[in-house]
Amino acid sequence: METTAMHIANGIVDGPVSAVFAVLAIAALAVCVRKAGHDLDERLAPMAGLVAAFIFAVQMLNFNVLPGVSGHLLGGTLAVILVGPWVGALCVSTVLIVQCLVFSDGGVTALGLNITNMALLGTAAGYLLVAGLLRILPKTASGLAVTAFIASVISVVVASQGFVLEYALGGTTDLSLPWVSGAMAGVHVLIGIGEGLIAATTVATVAKVRPDLVYALRRFRKPVTVPEVGVTA
Repeated sequence: METTAMHIANGIVDGPVSAVFAVLAIAALAVCVRKAGHDLDERLAPMAGLVAAFIFAVQMLNFNVLPGVSGHLLGGTLAVILVGPWVGALCVSTVLIVQCLVFSDGGVTALGLNITNMALLGTAAGYLLVAGLLRILPKTASGLAVTAFIASVISVVVASQGFVLEYALGGTTDLSLPWVSGAMAGVHVLIGIGEGLIAATTVATVAKVRPDLVYALRRFRKPVTVPEVGVTA
């Protein structure tokens, strides 16, 4: 069985379940494309390209977890902080598709599974955590760094448990489900810590130099209002 490819390899989850998640991924990405159209502008478009390239680079570091399944940095939280949830999900999906079709990282039949876990679950969990944490943490470079770290660790573990659900529905090997869940969670906590440090450093640096390029700061900072001055006759 394949043990060196990134992501989920072909045959780890059966055909019907893989097909269901492929349809789910396509439908979700169609929504992301529609929503992203409202966010993309001359500032966000080049940033999205840089984010996708950065995620592609960090995902080259991977660690075997189970036969046919590997763990690695995901980049979903970093993406949603810098370019938002819709564009972020598309960035991660683009990386996964290129890795699968060009570099054979992850199975073609498992592409929907991988997109669901990393591009959809990972970024959704990351964005919800970022939105919640920035309500209580300062919207500064330091506050953003803490937010990125916490959200990265949790979102990576959430994404790993997406595979556990898929394996429970259509796993083709005889492995104990609690063991699979524990193995995925344990390894991905460590991976999440590494990803959190990278994400925290990256977003804090960008926030200090060009805070206007950080989607999360633009989205969650309260606009400054200028009080109206009354005019007397």
